[in-house]
Amino acid sequence: MLRLLAVAAAATVLAACNSSSGGTSTDPVIGSDYPRSDTDFWNAYVRYSPQEAEKLGIKNLKTTNSENDVAKLTANVQTLLSQGAKGIVMAPQDTAAVAPTLQQLESKKIPVVTIDTRPDTGNVFMVVRADNRAYGEKACQFLGTKLQGKGKVVELMGDVASINGRDRTEAFDECMKKNFPGITVFAEPSKWDGATAANQLQTRLAAHPDIKGIYMQASFALSGTLQVLKQRNLLVAPEDPKHVFIVSNDGIPEELKDIEAGQIDATVSQPADLYAKYGLYYVQQAIAGKKFQPGPTDHDSTIIKVRDGVLEDQLAAPLVTRDGATIAGEKTLKFDDKTLWGNSVS
Repeated sequence: MLRLLAVAAAATVLAACNSSSGGTSTDPVIGSDYPRSDTDFWNAYVRYSPQEAEKLGIKNLKTTNSENDVAKLTANVQTLLSQGAKGIVMAPQDTAAVAPTLQQLESKKIPVVTIDTRPDTGNVFMVVRADNRAYGEKACQFLGTKLQGKGKVVELMGDVASINGRDRTEAFDECMKKNFPGITVFAEPSKWDGATAANQLQTRLAAHPDIKGIYMQASFALSGTLQVLKQRNLLVAPEDPKHVFIVSNDGIPEELKDIEAGQIDATVSQPADLYAKYGLYYVQQAIAGKKFQPGPTDHDSTIIKVRDGVLEDQLAAPLVTRDGATIAGEKTLKFDDKTLWGNSVS
């Protein structure tokens, strides 16, 4: 599943874990648990974190990696606490099972900022994520428009144990039923696993060779999807009648290159750089005693109140296409737009 960027970043990720930025004893310790290191997106996030910490003047950043394992996340939190962490940034992939850990941290008055995911229960100082329901909505509108409201689509889902998987799935399915009832959606529970997604797509195409659209809920499915289409002689230019339209979610450099090449058609750019920046910013502000309220921010986003004890800063996540055209009344960004974080990664 992994592309060259993920492979090249492996050494960097391993070196970053269980590390300290080497501040003085008077600087507050901030702990950050990286959720995983097996995708281009999360490897980019790991690289951005120490860079953003330096810009924010954070001198004592200690990091761990829970490798998509909530038990390991729980253990890592204990490690960070033993190292003196006064606040913790995390991205729990199982948003239900993290509740006891959040409860413990709240009892110790340790502020928590979650990035990318929102816990199902429990209080945190701030959630930093994009509107994941908008991801599903944008993917639906793009595919529905390209397929002119008819045909068959495969949805390679994330994991419904994650709020992100639920949000993207529910929004995509609801949008299709409401706006494009002539499109049949085959929803596949891929659980963020590339091999699983490739097998599911292969099976669906064997039974329904007339499938014309694919929604990948993240770039975990990118490599396998392209391989399956190539094997079936369906990896053709958008102008070719055999072309299968593909929308992904992440905005990694490989997706942008594939959009330029006409192999996939769109992605929602999830802001890895801003996740790193504002995750650390908010935990820094929490330690300093600052409070925030719902409303617009100074960085083109909006803070919403999810429930008592949980605010969420919803960062912008634009739809990226080959031509930057308007889809369903919403302007998209062209794949080579310099504001996209995926175009700034070397």
